[in-house]
Amino acid sequence: MALLAAIYLGFVHVVPRPENLVPGAWRLAGLFLATVAGLIFQPVPGGAVVLFAITLAPLLTPLKLADALGGYADPTVWLVMAAFFIARALINTGLARRIALLFVRAFGRSTLGVCYALGLSDMVLASIIPSNAARSGGVILPIARSIAGLYGSEPGPTARRVGAYLMVAVYQSICVTAAMFFTGQASNPLAAQMAGAFGYTVTWAGWLAAACVPGLCSLALAPWVVSRIYPPEIRHTPEAAAFAQSELEKMGPMSRDEKVLLAVFLSVCGAWATSSWTGLDITVAALIGSAALLIARIISWEDVCGERAAWDIFIWYGGLLRLGKALHEQHVTEAFAQGFGAMLAGLGWLPLLAVALLVFYYAHYLFASITAHLLALYAPFLALLAAKGAPLGLVVFSFACFANLSAGLTNYGTTPSPMYFAQGYVPLRDWWRVGFLVSLCHLAVWGSVGFAWWKLLGLW
Repeated sequence: MALLAAIYLGFVHVVPRPENLVPGAWRLAGLFLATVAGLIFQPVPGGAVVLFAITLAPLLTPLKLADALGGYADPTVWLVMAAFFIARALINTGLARRIALLFVRAFGRSTLGVCYALGLSDMVLASIIPSNAARSGGVILPIARSIAGLYGSEPGPTARRVGAYLMVAVYQSICVTAAMFFTGQASNPLAAQMAGAFGYTVTWAGWLAAACVPGLCSLALAPWVVSRIYPPEIRHTPEAAAFAQSELEKMGPMSRDEKVLLAVFLSVCGAWATSSWTGLDITVAALIGSAALLIARIISWEDVCGERAAWDIFIWYGGLLRLGKALHEQHVTEAFAQGFGAMLAGLGWLPLLAVALLVFYYAHYLFASITAHLLALYAPFLALLAAKGAPLGLVVFSFACFANLSAGLTNYGTTPSPMYFAQGYVPLRDWWRVGFLVSLCHLAVWGSVGFAWWKLLGLW
């Protein structure tokens, strides 16, 4: 906490304040910077750090208390909450596990096929579950671990049989699926909110349209690349498909709860996909879905109250959302854009975008959270490129997707990464080496296929 105080004081009193910013705006920038540092170092849990920042905001910045608390009334915060409640139902009823096992049964006759099956399972779940920890750590990881165990692949001398490949390749896949959906990761709606502050509206269907083609290409390429640079000793895995079949037989036919949940799942996704035509707010659709699950007793009120991850996100997400908006309102991001842009005044928007994307991508080595990465750099880079005349749609989606993809660089890049790394199959050096090489593939795919697809969509 002393370090966070030093960051705030050092920024406010040592770093020169731009002439076009009032002292209160500069103190707000210092408070925001200290909050992001708190999310990285976590002297106390992240939610507590944000709560402290919201409490201090009326004392240090132009924000009034009601203003500082305004983020908790934002519809995007409640969209994430409702999606968490639906995710709890998917996990409790076993429907999420059933979906994953169906994919493994269909594609799991090779090690590469198992990885594709688990990646596709995570992709389906990412369409409505905003917690990559819940779906990737709670559903996908246990299945991957079980399949490794079928072949006697345990941490240590037998790790490279199957387990080491699955841990690192599946993890790289889930970073891609997080980038493909508005609900792929809890910070994606935050990126959409920031884009809205610049006048660009992001919808669930719009995000899917932008990310689906480059995302599917990366999802197909990443496991194959890992199989070349970090190959498993066992490549044929018929037992994996048999394991999935036996587990499905143990589960039996779909229960009444699973059928009702599947109907709600498809209805909510359908409402999100068609919201631009129907005019139905996606948050309203998600809350209706949650209410339907409560009425049908698929989840209980105790489940809602006990969803600790959701309420934790509610605290830090709503607070950060408001602080981020306040930075824009106080012209702090605009000042950053002017200062950084002056250093690169000779570059047009396209080469500047290329440089900024590389800096943004590899800056994730400094972050243990996609959210912290977005909060620190997303809005400033948007402001910088917007000031240079870059097409907003191209800038919004490229940086938002890269924030998720870059989490594959390290063993601490996002919440599931330590879960996979802690299994003990992959040495740290190998994890980082694979992450860097896969990052080059992502940059090649999204820089070619992605930009071409976005050109077809009219984003630039």
